Amino acid sequence: MKLFKNLYKSVGIDLGTTNFLVYLRGRGIVVDEPTLVAINNRTNQILAIGEEAKKMLDRTPSHVTLVKPLINGVISDFEMTQEIIRHFLRKLGGSSVFSRYQTAAVSIPTNLTEVERKSVEDAVVSAGVSKVLLVEEPIAAAIGTRLPIEDPSANMIVDIGGGTSEISIISVGGAVISKSLQTAGQKFNDDISRFIKNEYKLLIGEPTAEALKINVGSALPVEEKLEMNVRGRDVATGLPKEVVVRNPQVRTALQKSLKNISDSIKVILEDSPPELVGDVLEKGIYLSGGGSLLREIDRYLAREIQVETRVVDDPLTCVIRGLGIIIEDIPRYETILSNQERPKPINL
Repeated sequence: MKLFKNLYKSVGIDLGTTNFLVYLRGRGIVVDEPTLVAINNRTNQILAIGEEAKKMLDRTPSHVTLVKPLINGVISDFEMTQEIIRHFLRKLGGSSVFSRYQTAAVSIPTNLTEVERKSVEDAVVSAGVSKVLLVEEPIAAAIGTRLPIEDPSANMIVDIGGGTSEISIISVGGAVISKSLQTAGQKFNDDISRFIKNEYKLLIGEPTAEALKINVGSALPVEEKLEMNVRGRDVATGLPKEVVVRNPQVRTALQKSLKNISDSIKVILEDSPPELVGDVLEKGIYLSGGGSLLREIDRYLAREIQVETRVVDDPLTCVIRGLGIIIEDIPRYETILSNQERPKPINL
């Protein structure tokens, strides 16, 4: 039996808009790379996937296109999604004659339609996996954070990823109420790019906007002096130009999106059963995902919602860690996988 267990591998796959992560049973997190594919338009040949493709971002000639196969957590390019999954599973030895992937637990946003869920299953199966278990991202994040989600009390988690922010109140092993927002890390980058264009008449690429968010950005004023030299193209002259961007400018650029997230959390709380809201007030709100690494975002949300808010340990990997915990003990978590009745959605 042990021989077959080694031959038939099981994996957790965090199929994110920005990053693609894989957990291999018995080994831990083995892949953490950008969800990006570089294609030669003339030959339709794939030139690079993941980290190698990201190096080409905003630096490619006209015949090379960089494809993000997921938009807002939803597969927009089925073929490229399939290629990414197949590429990384092969790197782990899944294409060997003596090695197969038996089960994959895959994270998905909470608001996917049945057709979109089926497309995720099909992409993973076509990449060489026998059985696919779909797990909604807030559930996976809560498990990865080791929250007691099977208890009859509320656990509120806000997972701010690359393409979507997932807000969910979980109790008795399932999501009681949830909301998926298209306001997340990618939207933060777009807000910064637009602000720099309007304020400084300077065009910048996505990597620069991302660097500004990480190095200078915050949700509330900070004591330390944060600034960064930014280079781009002058809108008026078309020539290279450099400006210094400081924390207050980046903070201003992010305010609308941050308010959208806080307003959505308020709507979830307003529509939740009173007992669960009381539990949330007692336990607080947990933030996960890469977007929760923005400076002072926990204090900002705590101030807006009047509920203690904290960022979980290692928020970037809590979803994939949750999938890993499920893969290591599938029988225990079968009842909370997303083929159960879907939680009540919230429409704003």
